[in-house]
Amino acid sequence: MNDSTGDLLHETLLHDTLHTHVRERDGDAGAHLVGLADGALRVARRRQRLTRAGAGVALAAAVATAWVAVADDGPPRAHVVQPAHRGDATKATTVSLLPVTSSTEGPCTQGDGGYTVHPTPTDRARCVHTDSAKGMRDIRVASAKAEKSGVDGSWQVEAKFAPADRTRFATLTGSLASAPQPRNQFAIVIDGRLWGAPTVAHSITVGRFVVSGYYVGDLTSAVAHDLAQRLDPGR
Repeated sequence: MNDSTGDLLHETLLHDTLHTHVRERDGDAGAHLVGLADGALRVARRRQRLTRAGAGVALAAAVATAWVAVADDGPPRAHVVQPAHRGDATKATTVSLLPVTSSTEGPCTQGDGGYTVHPTPTDRARCVHTDSAKGMRDIRVASAKAEKSGVDGSWQVEAKFAPADRTRFATLTGSLASAPQPRNQFAIVIDGRLWGAPTVAHSITVGRFVVSGYYVGDLTSAVAHDLAQRLDPGR
């Protein structure tokens, strides 16, 4: 008897046992178990057919998303096999929040330490300089998620701080709030790239900031989700 035939026999016996068990029970849980038993038998029969056809890889993909029932005194529970994480918290991308000292039209001169904001059909290129000594450098955020803005529907990434960095951020933004343009802005720098320079009107004490791009619409859905994943790979 090969493995496929043995698996089918096992699933058939399990199917019959669950049906017998369900006859002794009433209600939604019993009906749910019937469905699971029938589904398990269908999967087993399909596995046998695929094995005979040499389609083991296709079977692995089908089984990876199968529901597994746990028959006990409580309601049926479900488990879905998830793909492996792309990273872990120790490999999270860091972010630096730096006070803006100047913002001028045109690209930066090579080697001047500024960040070039590339032009769009409606905006010219800009060169933004920052004060790294007074900012927050290489911070790992507590969490990050991609979402649509409730204002204009564009994609953005909301990042939240750990408690200690939350206090530092409130102090930083409070010191910028009363400064004239553009020194009332802070630059969001990730992977050596400027991702935005929000203007500050008051101390931000909520412990989070939003990456929406330097220009409106800079972030597509794919870019926003990738950025959130890199900032918080444990999600």
